[in-house]
Amino acid sequence: MIAIIGAGISGLTLAYELQQRNMPCRIFDRGSEPGGLMRSRREGDYLIELGPNSLLGDADLLNWLDQLGLTPEISFAKPVSKARFIYRNGAYQQLPTGPLSLLFSSFFSWETKNALWKERSVQSVSPPGETLSEFFRRRFSPEIVEYALAPFVAGIYAGDPDRLLVSETFPVLLDYEKEYGSVLKGFIKNAGGARRQSFTFRNGLQTLPKTLLAPLKHVHLNDAVDRLTKTETGWQVEARSGSYAADAVVLACDTATAANLLEPTWPDTAALLHQVEYPPMIAVHSVYKRAGVHHALNGFGGLNPRLEGRFVAGHIWNSSVFDARCPADEVLFTSLVGGSQGAANARQPDEVVRQRVHQELSQAFGIRAEKPVRQWLTRWERAIPQYDARVVPVNKQIPTLESDGVFVCANWYHGTSLSDCIRKGRELAQRLSESKIAERF
Repeated sequence: MIAIIGAGISGLTLAYELQQRNMPCRIFDRGSEPGGLMRSRREGDYLIELGPNSLLGDADLLNWLDQLGLTPEISFAKPVSKARFIYRNGAYQQLPTGPLSLLFSSFFSWETKNALWKERSVQSVSPPGETLSEFFRRRFSPEIVEYALAPFVAGIYAGDPDRLLVSETFPVLLDYEKEYGSVLKGFIKNAGGARRQSFTFRNGLQTLPKTLLAPLKHVHLNDAVDRLTKTETGWQVEARSGSYAADAVVLACDTATAANLLEPTWPDTAALLHQVEYPPMIAVHSVYKRAGVHHALNGFGGLNPRLEGRFVAGHIWNSSVFDARCPADEVLFTSLVGGSQGAANARQPDEVVRQRVHQELSQAFGIRAEKPVRQWLTRWERAIPQYDARVVPVNKQIPTLESDGVFVCANWYHGTSLSDCIRKGRELAQRLSESKIAERF
């Protein structure tokens, strides 16, 4: 039996794929519902996502979802959502989306446009330990860092480009630099690659973990694993519900949980895991009457550069991106507060956060209402693991764990996105099915 600790999207994908291969497994989670950070809530006519808001998938992922019977449930993002906005000079301005819009847009200075053109001839290469900010300053310009990279990293990864490593977050950029001598040349050469689309499900993203959970035979929710003990044939898993013998263990949990379980056997690895940072984040969902919002909201949303000194990292315009998020005469925003660049903001009291979010929404989108029609606030004390210098020594320890029958399938190892986690779950299931462990079943 393979014990999977964690019923987030990584662990559930792995468990489902193992069961499809007739490999016995048990999945444990201390929580009461599946999905980890993937939490969808419907209240009357409102559908809100407490964690991630969408999936980005290629044809392979869509085919897999079709095998799960989920194709009828998929809701693709509206075409208007391709437009992305950045707050600058007191208003949200649309980011250029192609060469012509870049050339004629006033968003970036002529110095930056010139730097983009000259990037093809930059001869320097990335040194070990280079951060995202250092990489983009070296190949492009400081303006690109502050008004494109920093808000993107804050809004998507809750991170700080001054600390995140390019080798861990976007290794493909290093591949382009090495193979083509230019990031832009790499993008142009690979422009015809797998097309990815943004989508969700009619009843929210949590549809996916619930679908994966339904056919599983051995599911232990509300059943935390307290201890792992090495045995002659594998591992003994001590959970609240009892003791279980396992041929292998998969850590599909956060680093703190993994560290506590590994501490007795690998104290040095546990110490490294405890150092991985998860900044706090708050998701605030606000509803307003459409007639009282004096902004077209024709886009995915707006991100706030740190130089602009905004309280919120960015706003997703949910009702512009997907259908049936709220009544037709209303609009729904998701405002993200916190992350590595604004952790102090996420530690403010709920009422302060609500007021500051309402104030910024009112100012930026011409809202005259004294308060939202509805508003929800969700806190994540440990949101997204940060791929900074502290994950490098952790990654080097994983092969040692695997040699003893402990594997990792979690968002802190080789990819944080939902599509990354699904891919890793599928790949690990295939690898385990072809390993000596499978010979025991």
